[in-house]
Formats: sequence, C-alpha cells, structure tokens
Amino acid sequence: MKETILRLKKEKNALIMAHYYQRDEIQEIADFIGDSLALARKAAETDADIIVMCGVHFMGETAKILSPDKKVLVPDMDAGCSLADSCPADDFKTFVEAHPDHTVISYVNTSAAVKAHTDIVVTSGNALKIVSALPADEKIIFGPDRNLGSYINSVTGREMVLWPGACHVHDRFSLEKILELKKAHPEAKVLVHPECKRPLQLIADKVGSTAALLAFAQEDDAPEYIVVTESGILREMRLKCPEKRFIPAPPDEAGCQCNECDYMKLNTLQKVYECLRDETPEIHVDAEVAAKAVRSIERMLELS
Repeated sequence: MKETILRLKKEKNALIMAHYYQRDEIQEIADFIGDSLALARKAAETDADIIVMCGVHFMGETAKILSPDKKVLVPDMDAGCSLADSCPADDFKTFVEAHPDHTVISYVNTSAAVKAHTDIVVTSGNALKIVSALPADEKIIFGPDRNLGSYINSVTGREMVLWPGACHVHDRFSLEKILELKKAHPEAKVLVHPECKRPLQLIADKVGSTAALLAFAQEDDAPEYIVVTESGILREMRLKCPEKRFIPAPPDEAGCQCNECDYMKLNTLQKVYECLRDETPEIHVDAEVAAKAVRSIERMLELS
C-alpha cells in the first residue's frame, strides 16, 4: 500500500502533508509533518499540483486558502474538529457584532467562514506573542478555544472576551491521573498544550504548542516526559529523542492509557490511497470567503 501511494504521488506531482496527530503509518509516508498552519504554508511554497492534507477538514480549507491554484484533497471528509465545530460561523458572526469595538482574534483551528469574520488568525505557537504585541488597552475577542484564551489572559493580565469552545482531546485530560503518573515518575517533566484546562497548565514544566513541546524535549535534559496532548506526537518525539522516555497522559475515562483525537484517526492508508487515486474528496472554499480569510492570516504573518 505504501509503495503504491508513493508511486501515485510521484506520477501526479502530489505532496502528502501529515499532522503530528496522524497515525504512525501515515506520518511514515508524508513529505512533511507538522502543525496545521505550518503544513499549509509549506504546501504553498511548493510546485506540487496536488496536496493531500492528512489532518482534519479545517486544515484542508487553510491549505486551499493559501494555495488557491492547487488541488487540495483530504482522505476523509468526515474528519472534522471538535474545536472548530464548537464555533459555528453564523453564531460567531453574531457574537462579533455584539462587540463592535473589539479586535477579533481566532485560533487557526476554525473554519474558513470563521476566519472570514476574524481580524487576526493565531496559532498555539504565536498566540501569546501576537496578543502581547497589541496595545494594552485594546479590546479583544478571542475564539474559539476558551482554555488557550484563558492561558493568554493569565499570562498577559488582559481580559479578552472568550468564545466558550474547547477541543475534546485536550479538555478531557485527567489531573488526578497525571499527578499519579508524576508520583510514579518523579524525574519526568510535564509537557502541556495550552488547549488544556487551567489546572493542567499550572502543573506544567512547559506549556506550548505541539511543535514547541517537541522542541523543548529535544533541548531539555530530563530523562522522561509526561506528554499532555494528543498521543500522535509521541512518534516524532521518540524519533527525535530515542534516549528519552515519553509517557502519554491519560484522559479521565476508565481504562484509557492515552488520549487520541477520534477525527484525526479517521484517516487511514487505504483512504490516502483512494484519495490520491481518485483525486477526491476535494476541498473548495468560496472565493469571497477565502479573500476575507486570507487577510486574517496575512495579518498574523505581519505581527509574528
């Protein structure tokens, strides 16, 4: 299957982009592995005719916004995002209109339509920097992740108005189980994604994006790490730091030993093959929506 996919990829001048949270076997055949916006930006820099975005639906939209002349495919159109889905565009538009004097900042984990109602898009890696760069008295709406927004408020002392969304993966980690793991592994450092709830951020040795947590593990000298984000990142961490031990943090469900995104795992090798073979499902973004959305991304690039 992998050999067939690689052959098709070469024949069709295609690239396979895989998020850190994808299945190991998909990461193994990817041309690039990374966070969502990094993948979209990398795709835009290439001369590929086809981009296969192995992630979730909003990532395909972002890639299409930045590469309007490329054919952007996703292996499974049902691979949505609980965080993006928690922020319907029409509801967000009403929310924004109720705060007319606010700058609107949206996390990249949103639909193209939400980005079109946004002034500045941010990632988990640059959100704190961008918010900090704005005037201290600037009124801000931050959506859709309440945990990331709360983290930024706590660090900056701001009082951004938060949209009450959350990621189903990062919102269900168990503080009690992580503290038990810490007791069993006293030398382990705790790596926490800012989409997690505040109590988990408070016990972290490092709070950061998936890429930032990976970089920290590479630069730090601890022998073990408790990783409080989606467990797909463990493959890359173990590849980059084979001498270290990475322990997945469990969710609060009984019997679960790691925390996976149900949507990310919908993508399989078989679906990647069929997607590339048939050149479908293809992502389309309305031209007017894309034009508005790209301005919010460009504003982010200016500030970061």
